[in-house]
Amino acid sequence: MTSTFTIAIDGPAGAGKGTLARRLSDHYRLNLLDTGLTYRAVAHKLLELGLPLDNVSAAETAARQVNLSSLDRTVLSAHAVGEAASKVAVIPTVRRILVEKQRAFAKAPPGAVLDGRDIGTVVCPDADIKLYVTASAAVRAKRRLAEIESMGGSADFATILADIERRDERDMGRSDSPLKPAADAHLLDTSEMAIEAAFLAAMAIVDDVLAKRNKA
Repeated sequence: MTSTFTIAIDGPAGAGKGTLARRLSDHYRLNLLDTGLTYRAVAHKLLELGLPLDNVSAAETAARQVNLSSLDRTVLSAHAVGEAASKVAVIPTVRRILVEKQRAFAKAPPGAVLDGRDIGTVVCPDADIKLYVTASAAVRAKRRLAEIESMGGSADFATILADIERRDERDMGRSDSPLKPAADAHLLDTSEMAIEAAFLAAMAIVDDVLAKRNKA
């Protein structure tokens, strides 16, 4: 790739955007950032300190201290941290602090794939490619249940589904940077699509843009 190139991937939890982002970053040799981990890092710090999730001052301090190069996915992927993160993410000042960090990451050569909830609409509105990856809530709940069971755990489908629907409502209903597709985003519904098919569809979109860019 010649010059900085940004791929923005948005969508609800469990739609497959994280896996797709990793595949695309590997294929095109771009930096990768799961922006959800930045909010999880803030939430994890508040939980660690035993502070309320609506403590704005503490959340702002934690946001300023987030180091994008040392986000521990294993620790931050805990279910409780994810639940806390969606509550911390509604704090406007926390979002602004983290968005600045995310934008700086996107501008570093050779470019980046960023996935989250507001990449194409807020963080990188001028991204070269915008993808909105979605799937039905029921399908996402089944995937989450299968993931839990594959790791030897157990869970209730109805509980997971209700949890996903609550999180969707929070993400889509917040006043600051709600989850929604950018006007110029390419929509990928993975409800009936395996990750390989989703990757090939996304790759075709990226290759088309790169081909046009190289001709210009």
